[in-house]
Amino acid sequence: MGEVVIVGGTGGIGAELARHFVRRGRSVVVTGRRADRAAQIAAGLDGPGTARGIALDLTEPGTLAAALADVGEVDRLALVAVDRDQNTLAGYDHARAAELTILKLVGYTEVVHTLAPRLSRDASVLLFGGIARERPYPGSTTVSIVNGGVTGMVATLAAEMAPVRVNAIHPGVVADTPSWAGRAALLEVVAERTLTGRVPTVAEVVDASVFLLENRAVNAVDLTVDGGWRS
Repeated sequence: MGEVVIVGGTGGIGAELARHFVRRGRSVVVTGRRADRAAQIAAGLDGPGTARGIALDLTEPGTLAAALADVGEVDRLALVAVDRDQNTLAGYDHARAAELTILKLVGYTEVVHTLAPRLSRDASVLLFGGIARERPYPGSTTVSIVNGGVTGMVATLAAEMAPVRVNAIHPGVVADTPSWAGRAALLEVVAERTLTGRVPTVAEVVDASVFLLENRAVNAVDLTVDGGWRS
């Protein structure tokens, strides 16, 4: 059985996804921009499986092949790495926009390109997008464009890589993440606009991610996880 690679596994959803697989006895590779941070997170994952950390910077695509050189056969690949960007059209910062675009579109694709020869026949790939692709907000100019691009990536990669499966998950607001800490009142407003009356949690996003990675009948799917948001 090949390794599970979690790109962007040093915090939040990525770290919890890595923890899930380690607890199920898998061999997991956790990546982050800093080697020491990746190693620290990997060392703290408890379970019968094993974990190791490596440094990987998606904003520098030319370095990714070397960084991934010692990764062996890959059974599951999750690209969870994200960055924040508040970029309006009126105040457009093209340098900041280029960095996020490279990270999530070029960087994601280069990782898949690099690891494609090492993917097992039963492998699956999961890309992380976000609901800004469908529900833009002030400051989401780049984020909405990039997350829309993830949908295009799913379609083309699934077609090119069959029978390897490729899916994407598009979380909405996730309650128990650092970016929403101390914002209980706003979370209540968001919850009132969902059909479930509550905001998804990290554990629920991880559960949906595992479903997309493991269910062999699911392919070329863009799954929104937002509690059934209604505007």
